[in-house]
This record gives sequence, C-alpha cells and structure tokens, in this order.
Amino acid sequence: MRLIHDLSLEQRQKLIITPELRQAIAILQMSALELDEYLQQELAENPFLELKDDPEPVEVELKSEDEGFETEWWEYFLDRSDLGYLGPKEKSEESKGYENLLTKAPTLHEHLLFQADITLSDEDMVIGEFLIGCIDDNGYLRVGIAEAAQHLGVANEQVEKVLKVIQTFEPYGVGARSLSECLCIQLVQTGKINPVAEKIVREHLDDLGKGRVAKIAARMGISVKDVQETADLIRTLDPKPGRQYGNSYDIRYLVPDVIVERINGEYVIQVCEGNLPRLVINQFYQNMLKQPGLFGHEAKKFMEDRFASALWIIRSIEHRRLTLYKVASCIVEVQREFLDKGVKYLKPLNLKQVADMIGVHESTISRATAGKYIQTPQGVFELKYFFGSAVSAAEGIEKYASRSVKKLIKEMIDAEDARNPLSDQKIAEVLEQSGIKISRRTVAKYRTELGIMSTSARKRY
Repeated sequence: MRLIHDLSLEQRQKLIITPELRQAIAILQMSALELDEYLQQELAENPFLELKDDPEPVEVELKSEDEGFETEWWEYFLDRSDLGYLGPKEKSEESKGYENLLTKAPTLHEHLLFQADITLSDEDMVIGEFLIGCIDDNGYLRVGIAEAAQHLGVANEQVEKVLKVIQTFEPYGVGARSLSECLCIQLVQTGKINPVAEKIVREHLDDLGKGRVAKIAARMGISVKDVQETADLIRTLDPKPGRQYGNSYDIRYLVPDVIVERINGEYVIQVCEGNLPRLVINQFYQNMLKQPGLFGHEAKKFMEDRFASALWIIRSIEHRRLTLYKVASCIVEVQREFLDKGVKYLKPLNLKQVADMIGVHESTISRATAGKYIQTPQGVFELKYFFGSAVSAAEGIEKYASRSVKKLIKEMIDAEDARNPLSDQKIAEVLEQSGIKISRRTVAKYRTELGIMSTSARKRY
C-alpha cells in the first residue's frame, strides 16, 4: 500500500457557538437576581452601557484635530462628572442611628458558644469550644470522644463530662452522636421521658420509621395502642434540632420572574424587570467611535468590541423578556382552569408542546424556564412545575397531569378512616371510577413521592 500526501478542498456545514451566542444563551438562563448582578458588572466594565434613567450625557462638540479634541476631553472631565469615584461623602447624622445598623440572627454555633461561656469554667471552655466547632448544621457531633481527647491532650472522661453539659443546651438534642441519642436527649430535657418511649427510641427506631407498630408491640409485650401513642409522642421531637438556627450565609431570596394577575376576569402577564437596570447605549462614547483618526488600531478595535457587546446584551435581554412572556402566555392558555381552581385541575404539559406553540427549539424553552419562578393567584411556582408526566383517562382520550393525580390521592388519604385506611388497589379503583386510569403500582409510587406511609403503617388501633 502506497502512502502519499495530498491536498483537497471540501465544503461542510458546522455549527460554531460564537461568544455572542454563548452570551445570549447565558442571559436567557439567568434568573432575575443573577441577571441584575451580571448587568451591574457589565455597567462597570463597558463604557458603552449606561442607565436609561441617568441624566443625559453632556454633549461635546468634537473637532477633527487631535489637539483640539484632547483639550476639550480634559475640560469635560474637570468636574469629574463621568468618573466612577467621586471621593468620600459626608455621612449624615441620620445614618448614624442604631436603627440603621445591620443586624442578623445568631448562628447555631454562636448560640451554643454563648451558653457555654456562661456555663463552663475556663478549663472546660477550651474543650467546649472544640466540641461546638465539630457540631454540624443539623446539631450532631461529628467527632469521637477519643479523637477529641487525643487532639486536646486531656482524658476521655473530661471530654465526656463537657459534652454532657453541652447536650443540656438549647436547642434540645444538640451535641448528639446519633438520631437515637438526639431523641433521648429531647425526651429528658422536655420532661417527656418514660420507659416505653426510651426503649422504642433506643431499640426499635428502625421499625418505627417503617410503621411496624404490631411488630414493636409483640417484641415489647405491650398493646399496639400504647405503641401508637408513644409513636405520636416521638413524632413531636425534632430529628435535626440545629436547623432552627440558620447559617447567615445561606439566606436565599425568591424573586418571581413572571407575575400573572387576574384583572377584570382576564389574566394579565408581567415579566418582572423592576429591579433590573434599564440599559441604553451611551451616545458620548458612540460619537467618539465615529470620529476618524481619533484612536489607534488596537484602541479602536477594543471600542468596537465593547460597542458590539453592549448592543448584543441589550438585544439578549429583550429576547429573554419576550421568551419568558411567550412561555407564560402558553401556561396561562393551557392552565387557565388551574389558575381558577387549583392544583387538582392542572393539565399535562411538556416542553415540546410549548416549543411548538411558540415556534422555537425545545432546548430554548428548557433554558428559559430553568431556575425561574412565576407568581400566580394559586401561589408561587417554579416554571418547570407546569411541565410533567401525564396519566391517561379510562377512555384513553383525555389526560391528567401527574401532579393533579397526586393531589387527589393525598386528599383521599387525608379523608380516610384511620381504623380502615385505603389500600393502593382501592385508591386505583376509586380513581378509575372518576375516569383516571392508573395502576396500583403507580399509586404506590405517587404515595411514596408524597411521603405517605403504606396502608399498614397508617392503620390506627
């Protein structure tokens, strides 16, 4: 076989994602808060972007001669009207009041350290600070006694003694090393402890979680009713006591990207842009770009790139707004009965249906709805809440959204007789009588997703 070098030309179609297209896709995926942060950064970096509500830029008569332009350039900036930093401002007396100081709730560790400071001695405080630092956000100790003692160079008994003190702190249950110990601490500290509850928590917690009430009763030699009453008591305890104190850095704000309101019997859609800066092109810098011979090759290339980027950002924001509006319009059109009456009337809808209605690709709808929320008369929902699987009707023509079927199942179980709870097969039969064709296995699946226990676990004696 002979190998030779050869040159040939061929034409091929290839999709290349340009930086502008990548930027447009990123803006489409951003939530309102993310977009606001992104635009603030662009405003600081791109001289061609400015806020629409800002005063009109000062008009400067530019001359063709470089010398004349440089003179007027410096005169324009003499008053620092276009500089980002204008020097320190005098603080008013009103801003010095205590009501204007930023406050925050204490974290779990701060709350525990405060209690330790007024409870422990100076020697024990060293151990206490180490143990508290090893408690996670749920309130559980994540270090062993022996490991802590070795690290601190003290006896195991001394560490154990300090831990026992910490376990008396609020919130009750904090400092435990297991769920069983956490619940026992809460029973003791709240005065609810009794031999049956303590034994169930220490030895039968797994069976209790799976609803094996009869099994626990048989092993302990007590009635099923006593086990159920004790289980009701245990369910009042908090398995994660540390969650009562949030981390100050974990604050999340939910800002709806779209608002749907009912006005005079019609639904009005508004894409939220209240906090977003209204951007326009800065005419001063645009006029500078038009002046021949004003910039060198590299400087002009930079200015042209910034100008093109500014235009593309403004267009991408408008494209994002229109896409969100169209998606919301489709949801309102299809889910009008849901908006009027609630979740039980939610109709099946998927991304492809919306994409076909709008006339765009399915991936565009996926990006436009990712991480965004819509405020409706029925509450605030993630846009993807409206896209889910469907359940066929008995006739095989009409379909029901899986979320609406779950709502029906939950209502049926909430209204059941606790002494004779509905089986999954019975629920399937009742739904089929209502025109919803669903199997027993699907009922069990939906029930599990709703966090509802099995028939035997729900039974009351």
